[in-house]
This record gives sequence, C-alpha cells and structure tokens, in this order.
Amino acid sequence: MTVNLSKGQQISLTKSGGGELTVVRMGLGWKSAPRKGFFARMTAREIDLDASAVLFAGQEAQDVVFFQHLNSDDGSVRHTGDNRVGGAGQGGDDESIVVDLQRVPVHVDQIVFTVNSFTGQTFEEVDNAFCRLVDETTGQELARYTLTGGGRHTAQIMAKVRRSGGGWQMTAIGAPADGRTFQDLMPAVASHL
Repeated sequence: MTVNLSKGQQISLTKSGGGELTVVRMGLGWKSAPRKGFFARMTAREIDLDASAVLFAGQEAQDVVFFQHLNSDDGSVRHTGDNRVGGAGQGGDDESIVVDLQRVPVHVDQIVFTVNSFTGQTFEEVDNAFCRLVDETTGQELARYTLTGGGRHTAQIMAKVRRSGGGWQMTAIGAPADGRTFQDLMPAVASHL
C-alpha cells in the first residue's frame, strides 16, 4: 500500500511483514504543463529535470550521483540515466536512482534527493511532477510525494533517507529552491540535514 506523503512527513523503511528494505528506488516523473492562451496550440516545450542524490556524513557531502556521475564511488547508489524531456507524469518514472541500503558505507548517514530544471524552466511549466520510493526487490511503491502548486522556482529538495537506529527512514522535504544543478542547491540542502 502506498503512503501519500506531505511535506515533513516521515516513514520508516521497514517492511510491513518485518525486516528492513534492502534496495530502494527513488523515481522521478514529470511532464510539461499545457500551454495557455495564444500558445496553447503549439506543442509543449521540453523540460529537462534532473534527479540527484547527495550522500552525507554529518554535514559533509561525501559523494553525489547525477546524470554526469551515474554511480557512487562505492557502488551503493546508481542513477539509471538522464531523461531530457519527461513525459511520464502520473505513470512511470522518467529518472530513477537506485540505493542499495545494505551497501551504503557506515559513515554515510543521510542521502538527500534533489531535482532541478537544467534548462531553467520554473515549476510553473511542469505538470504532474512526483517522486516515489519503491521496494526494488518486489516493485511495490512504498511512498509518493507529489509536487503540487507549481511555482517560480527551478528546483526542489525532494526527500531524504537517513539512518535511524538499525534501519532507515524517509522524510518528504518538498522545499522549493533555485538552481540548474545540484551544486547550485547545496546551500539550500544544508538547512535540511
């Protein structure tokens, strides 16, 4: 059963039957918002959203996975590839980042997921954007966070997973930010660690 998350809500990444999840996928989907007025008849403009995962030990970034660095140095986090146009909307994922929670180095205590508009469009031009957490072993969607309300920002700090006791927890952040790359977002990310 999927949990629809709201800003700040946390979920434990423990399986409903007991035991910890081992591999999760953070999926990102979006499509271009329909144009209005005179331009409505023209085709929708392509929007290149990029998903990134920044691995932290305390307040220090240790590694990042994004479209130009598809695998973490230790191999525990993997980006499945860049999608430059979107289109999934409420359907499947346009970009995905797979995290093998058992292989994440012990010094890494948080992984923050971000999305940014590499082409610079604001979220006013994006429709049906979401991130979702999937148990990669079973394919079951565990949680979904829908980006609603558009906005004049070009990025979102989507969610984070962090170590909690012997397992992991996910927190929906959904904080608007501005930047074309994950590097531009680092000052905003710091306030959510």
